Amino acid sequence: MLSANKQTIKELQLQAEKIRRKVVEIIYASKGGHIGGSLSSVDIETALYFHIMNIDPKNPNRENRDRFILSKGHSVEALYSVLAAKGFIDQSLLETYGQFNSKLAGHPTKKTPGIELNSGALGHGLSVGIGMAMAAKMDQKTYKTYVLMGDGEQGEGSIYEAAMSGSHYKLDNLVAIIDRNKLQISGKTEDVMSLEPMRGRWEAFGWEVLDMEGNDMKDIVKTFESLDYNNAKPKMIIAHTTKGCGISYMEKIAKWHHGVPSNDQFELAITEIKAKIKSLNEE
Repeated sequence: MLSANKQTIKELQLQAEKIRRKVVEIIYASKGGHIGGSLSSVDIETALYFHIMNIDPKNPNRENRDRFILSKGHSVEALYSVLAAKGFIDQSLLETYGQFNSKLAGHPTKKTPGIELNSGALGHGLSVGIGMAMAAKMDQKTYKTYVLMGDGEQGEGSIYEAAMSGSHYKLDNLVAIIDRNKLQISGKTEDVMSLEPMRGRWEAFGWEVLDMEGNDMKDIVKTFESLDYNNAKPKMIIAHTTKGCGISYMEKIAKWHHGVPSNDQFELAITEIKAKIKSLNEE
């Protein structure tokens, strides 16, 4: 089923822009949300759900499905929009985001089809991913586990306990991704807590480390398709991204970690995304 559902690079790019637009729309309508980190991770999540992962929205709990954990759970708006586009939830449900009694909370919950973990308390996702990957090995299952973390999240000590476990148990069925947009809620990551040398750190823990342009769909697909799931090493992908990617006035600006566009800003954002969609359709 997966192979039949794979999309071309252009189709993935178009899908990502439509999802990017939906992220802006639901955050604008709800008057709250983590827009910067959602926009930086849209392309990665689009590639995973529409091209890489073995999943079935008609059977979201299928035993041998691939697992995705959004450890940076505050950026849930991108994940909700991807799940709706893929068919896990109705598009109409997105319109309730931020409303009283909505099924879509401000962080992921397992009540939503397609979500594997209640997340958002930073530093927990990779440890749970380790457990899922170990379970697959023990049960002789073929599913893969993908964990998307924020770079600001790398200051959490529990991540490095998980890092040791991943290599110790030779979890080559585990792929961790760092959304390396270099900004967190309190400013530049390197000012808050130095993370470099990031590659050297993870290599020292025994992980296979790859760099990826996380807002370039061609490089995203190329990187994921190059992974060796039989080399006895967990994989760490450092995805170099842009906070607020796709919206000119948001890009690389820390205040858009959590921000709501004004009426004029919303219109400008939608205009920019529409222009990108038009350009892709004309190629």
